[in-house]
Amino acid sequence: MNSSSPSRGWLVALAGFGINLALGVLYTWSLFKAAIEKEFGWQGSQLNDPYAVCCLTFAFTMIVAGKCQDKIGPRLTATIGGLLVGAGMVLISTSNSYGAWLLGFGVLVGLGIGFGYSSATPPALKWFPPAKTGLVAGFVVAGFGLAPVYLAPASQMLLGNFGLEKSMLILGCFFAMVVILLAQFLKNPPAGYLAVAPAASPAMGAVTAPAAGATTREMLRSPIFYVLWLTYAIGAGAGLMVISSVSGMAKKSMGEHAFIAVAVMAIGNAGGRVIAGLLSDKIGRRWTLMLVLALQAALMFAAIPITADKSTLPLVIVLLATAIGFNYGANLALFPTFAKDFWGLKNFGINYGVLFTAWGVGGFVFPKVQQMLTAASGGSFQSSFIASGSLLVVGALLTLAIRRPQQIG
Repeated sequence: MNSSSPSRGWLVALAGFGINLALGVLYTWSLFKAAIEKEFGWQGSQLNDPYAVCCLTFAFTMIVAGKCQDKIGPRLTATIGGLLVGAGMVLISTSNSYGAWLLGFGVLVGLGIGFGYSSATPPALKWFPPAKTGLVAGFVVAGFGLAPVYLAPASQMLLGNFGLEKSMLILGCFFAMVVILLAQFLKNPPAGYLAVAPAASPAMGAVTAPAAGATTREMLRSPIFYVLWLTYAIGAGAGLMVISSVSGMAKKSMGEHAFIAVAVMAIGNAGGRVIAGLLSDKIGRRWTLMLVLALQAALMFAAIPITADKSTLPLVIVLLATAIGFNYGANLALFPTFAKDFWGLKNFGINYGVLFTAWGVGGFVFPKVQQMLTAASGGSFQSSFIASGSLLVVGALLTLAIRRPQQIG
């Protein structure tokens, strides 16, 4: 059946965007961290551990959740995600135990985010032609990055009025209801559906034909998978290092208004996903990724004198965080499009889930390294920025090795 259904496709994309908007609680951890330290008295790595475990759980859950999405469909998979996120948030609302938070936020919320996130993008991509892959993927995942725009002030208000534990209960119930409701709108196209692209000349570097439906085993036999995996780990890890600590950095110059930096950075994070996705449709994924990683490296090195100077204006801190968030967000739009272009949509859920483990490893390792380096340097972020900037240069160079694998099938 040859049919173009943009209205139905955009409805599915909007539902995916909304699900990600609810699941983006992960990016407000820097606000929760300050409240945890104050109310529970946790110190050192304890403050980052639930966040780091959540990132790792989220990433590796994407493999199982992606397989579920491929087999039982996005609606049911996302519904499971909403229930798990709600259960995890309710659990941590009942305890100040380090172990309970590792289980509730680190494991259950991580599982829920994985099931919800894995279900949001694949059905949307199936309704659109290949020439719009970057734009659609960027739009859907932008919800995840944009979440702190409302969650930062909402969390600040809830924490101030209800305390940490009751705030977690309120947020958990809200997230579960939103995800479960919107999951009912996630639907794959009917069998035989073919998205028709508008008649236009393809831009240089854009992908204009769907890739073959490679299996996960075939994907893992491709050397390019490992280049993409390592590049993804670097790009994501460097960004998550800053995102997990931006509230603490901003607090030095912005005090109780540090949540503004978190919210504004989220706008950059979401904008980077949409703009990078759109740009990659025009000039190609590889060149867009190289540009993103090179700019991110430059920003990390620029951050060294900016964060070290105590007289730096709060506006400069906010702009720096926004730019770093923009480049980090671009990764979350580009790598799913690489997975679709290179290995197709048939097994996209599990294939991208396997590739997404790079995000989890980067999100687990980089923030923990940052915590250790910051503690060792008496609270300075300079050594963390040097390490991240250097690795991002390596990542930019790795993009030169990205070539479309030989077609399978």
